[in-house]
Amino acid sequence: MASDTHVSVEASGETVAEAKLHALRELELRAPNLDHEAVTFQVVEEGSRGILGVGYTPARVVASAPAPAASPSEPEDTSPAGRVHTLLARVVAAMDLDCEIEVSETEDGIVAVCEGDDLGLLIGKHGSTIDALQTLAGAVASQRSDERVNVVVDAAGYRDRRRRTLESLALRAADDARESGYPVELEPMPAAERRIVHERLKDLDGIETSSDGDEPQRFVVVSPI
Repeated sequence: MASDTHVSVEASGETVAEAKLHALRELELRAPNLDHEAVTFQVVEEGSRGILGVGYTPARVVASAPAPAASPSEPEDTSPAGRVHTLLARVVAAMDLDCEIEVSETEDGIVAVCEGDDLGLLIGKHGSTIDALQTLAGAVASQRSDERVNVVVDAAGYRDRRRRTLESLALRAADDARESGYPVELEPMPAAERRIVHERLKDLDGIETSSDGDEPQRFVVVSPI
C-alpha cells in the first residue's frame, strides 16, 4: 500500500530474512530514492519448513518506509552489472554491513563478490539469504533484456565452501545407499545446489539420482541400482 507520505509492502519467503529481501526489493521498485535506514519490518509470520514439504508455511513480513521526496541524484550505471551492484549496495546498507562489492562480467554472466568481516547475516542459514539475493540480482540484471542474465552472488568464499560440502554430502549419501540397499533422501535445497549433487554422482557406478518434492522443499534422492 502507499500514500503521499508512506510506502509499505508485504512479502513472503522461505525464511524471514528472505522475505525481508523480497519486501525491500518491492519497496525499491515503488520508491527508487528509498532511504534504507528508515525502512522498518514487521514479522507477520515466522514460517515453518515442514517435513519434506509437508506443512510448509512461508515467512511473511511487512516493510514500511516514508515515501522519498523527489530530488536530483547522480546518474546510475544502468547496465546489467551496474544494476546488480546498485542492488547489492542498497541491501548491504540496509543490513548495516561493512563490505566491499566487486561485480564483473564473464562469458557465463555476471559474478558479484562481497568481501568483509562477519557476513553471516548476508549469507543466512544454509545460504538462504544469499540465495534469495542472487535470485533478485538475476531478476534485476535481466530487466530490459530479451534473455535471462545468469548472476552468481558470493560472499566471503561461501559458494566454494558450500560446493565442497555438497559434494562430500553426496558421496556419503552414495556410500550409505550402496551399503543399505535403500534410497537416501537429502535435505531440501535450491535447484543450483541439487545440480551440484546430480553432477557429482552422475558417473558413479551403481548410483542414480533424482529430485522429488515441491519447491522450495524439493530434495535429491540418491538410489542404488
